[in-house]
Amino acid sequence: MSQAKPQKVKWVKPPKLGLLEQMYFPTVISGMATTLKHMVGTLTGTGDKNIQVQSYPEERPTLPPHYRGVHRLNRDPEGRVKCVACYMCSTACPAHCIDIVAAPSPWPDREKYPETFVIDELRCIYCGMCEQACPVDAIELTTIFDLTGMSREEMMFDKEKLLSVFDKTVAAGTDPVRTQPGRLGVASLPAGAGLTGSSSAQS
Repeated sequence: MSQAKPQKVKWVKPPKLGLLEQMYFPTVISGMATTLKHMVGTLTGTGDKNIQVQSYPEERPTLPPHYRGVHRLNRDPEGRVKCVACYMCSTACPAHCIDIVAAPSPWPDREKYPETFVIDELRCIYCGMCEQACPVDAIELTTIFDLTGMSREEMMFDKEKLLSVFDKTVAAGTDPVRTQPGRLGVASLPAGAGLTGSSSAQS
């Protein structure tokens, strides 16, 4: 067997920064020049036409249907919490922001139900793994994005608060679409397809 010829290694040394570059003056001046250019262009009407500005909150953004916002706990057709306290969502959660305490179910069609179900909305990274792990589609991420609170306690969403989000989204007609059949539903996608490809195929 012929031995492969050793490749020449090219050593690259990082460039040395001058005194001005170490003080970041050129970078700051460049950024201020860009800001000034946009300001003058906006005032004179000669700015970049591709820049889009919304006057929030007067103008509400139009979000894609698969946007992942505030969680909700779904209800079954009888109005009960759909969760069966299997801990799949809390196990799959990479941020460990879901706390569940299971209890024997008062209903004969399931063994357990969540006595307490709490999500720390400040710790959550809104990845959607909880709703994909849930075997009964009990937890979903909604399109509610304007989540505010005056304290950390207000951002701890318990079972009652999560169920109220369900009632609010159902009344507003803004149900999530990822866990439902259709082109944007995760369960309906072919193997290897992502949400981006699915949404582009719809348009």
